[in-house]
Amino acid sequence: MRVIPTDTMPAIDAQLVGGGEWHLAEEHPERLSLVVFYRGLFCPVCRVWVADLDLLVPDFERRGVPVIALSCDPRERAEQAVKNWGLQNLRVGYAVDPDDARKAGLYISEGRGVNPVSNTEEPMLFSEPGVFAVQPDGTLYAAWVQSTPYARAQFAEILAAVDSFISRNLPDPRGAA
Repeated sequence: MRVIPTDTMPAIDAQLVGGGEWHLAEEHPERLSLVVFYRGLFCPVCRVWVADLDLLVPDFERRGVPVIALSCDPRERAEQAVKNWGLQNLRVGYAVDPDDARKAGLYISEGRGVNPVSNTEEPMLFSEPGVFAVQPDGTLYAAWVQSTPYARAQFAEILAAVDSFISRNLPDPRGAA
């Protein structure tokens, strides 16, 4: 089942790299929250994609849009991603339950052993990439969801979309028919 715009997002919880917890239900942004799911430390495409997002976090935050990157990875792997990928601006959450990611509408994949590019073991289950713009009331505003690691939405384009949404005072979202 996929969450459609105007539906309330399911409960999504994560531990935070550096300590603490994150709960989507407790996120109350000025305009929108940007909730980004990446496949995990093993994914070389995620490394570039999430690093691009890290650079744009201040731009999103200036617009009243806090950002978090989430994965199903355990703590050690999430900490390693933050360190190895040079992430400095991005909140990174880990240990998202794959069933919760599925409830949000993400595709879930099974690991296939060692990733040949990163030489890192794939987890047993992990989410494929997805980006959700969530309104302050917890309802979905917009989503970009992938079933494959390739041809992802680019964060500069999402930032431009957010600018458009904000300039029009967050018009009714599309895709809910």
